[in-house]
Amino acid sequence: MSLAGSQQNTLLAMLARLRPHWRHDRTLPGRVQALLASDRRFGSRDRRLYRELIYTTLRYLPWIEPELERDAEQAVRLIAWLAADAPATAHFRHELIGEWPPCPAPLAEKAAMLAQRVGAADTAAGAGRFAPEALLPRWFHEHCADAFAPVQLDPLLARAPLWLRLQTDEPRSVTAEFEQLGWTACSSAVLPGALQLLDEVDVTRTDAFQNGLIEVQDLGSQLLLAAAQVAAGGHWLDACAGAGGKTLQLAALLGPGGTVDAHDVRRAALDELALRARRAGIPLTRSSSRSDVGRDIPIPAGAPVSDRSSPRAAPKRPAATVRILSTIPETLYDGVLVDAPCSGSGTWRRAPHLKWTTTPAHIDQAAGRQRELLEQFAQRVRPGGRLIYATCSLSRRENQDVVAGFLASRPEFAAEPPPATFGAPVDAFGLTLLPGLHNTDGFFVACMRRN
Repeated sequence: MSLAGSQQNTLLAMLARLRPHWRHDRTLPGRVQALLASDRRFGSRDRRLYRELIYTTLRYLPWIEPELERDAEQAVRLIAWLAADAPATAHFRHELIGEWPPCPAPLAEKAAMLAQRVGAADTAAGAGRFAPEALLPRWFHEHCADAFAPVQLDPLLARAPLWLRLQTDEPRSVTAEFEQLGWTACSSAVLPGALQLLDEVDVTRTDAFQNGLIEVQDLGSQLLLAAAQVAAGGHWLDACAGAGGKTLQLAALLGPGGTVDAHDVRRAALDELALRARRAGIPLTRSSSRSDVGRDIPIPAGAPVSDRSSPRAAPKRPAATVRILSTIPETLYDGVLVDAPCSGSGTWRRAPHLKWTTTPAHIDQAAGRQRELLEQFAQRVRPGGRLIYATCSLSRRENQDVVAGFLASRPEFAAEPPPATFGAPVDAFGLTLLPGLHNTDGFFVACMRRN
């Protein structure tokens, strides 16, 4: 049997094991990772190949699943054609679809070619089966009709680019290393300090990353706080800090005269935040109780934070002090950021399994929790202070509806237009960043002020 034939059989066996779960298990990436790690014959290139083929299947599931039932070998050819043309997939794609035309970028062109090639016996049926809008759940149209427009649908279903946030005022110290590695990077046209890498690479191995000169952060995530235009020098609470992407950005915006209190219920996420802050050279303390605020942070044993220096190392941008808190002190803040847990519908291009495992009930549950978080942390905003609510969801029920309900019950708060919009649409409740505008994930941000 040829190498490609063996790879085809391996892929089909993997898909058979994943199929009972891919419309029900929201932790599917963990299953995929375990599956790839379970075969000791796999090297890194094998894992990259099968990971790309599996995630291509999830991305285009409504197009591929019927073919798996009808003609498994044809389904594999479909997957190979839709998969990224990368070194890990090159041989497999050449052997299976060498005679096929190149896969075009626009979904409409993909759909037309597949309707002609795969659904040739019934062109009308083929065109319906490969409709681009079928690649999103039908029920989601009520939550975000704009996502189904081709200008949004194409980037929402494409592979996400790699965006970086510079943590130095000397970007040349970063790009020079990338050039030496043969990588291509370009600066954002809308946000200074945002850098896109055009190659599929592991940026965490670079000196720039190890020395804290860059952080991985989607451009859309960076634009949220940039839209709010946080004033320097304040005392802020990041109430749902997670692993700290926005915490570190907020610290950079506040500058050395400011303070960010970072809180999350997940200790592991706060441990990751601590490592990232230490790498970035940000002043850092950690406390476990109200009476313990200010204790020096204990870095977990064996933490993979490099102390290596490099000739490329440049001065890091001065930032606010970050205090990692397990319990929030009884104080009022100049501003509170509630980057709320959500359905993640804005990240479907990164996590395509969520398209098929998320239901309207999940969104309703998320919206209820988001409203509770807003109510809880709004109490920590001082009079005249700001409350910023953000999600990586495109669902109106998690975004505008949550803000509208909150404002109706809390008349002391009022919505304010974001000071900067970057061309994104703004309504009475906030700004929605759709993927088609700047090739970002989807986000929502609302700016409110306590009267």
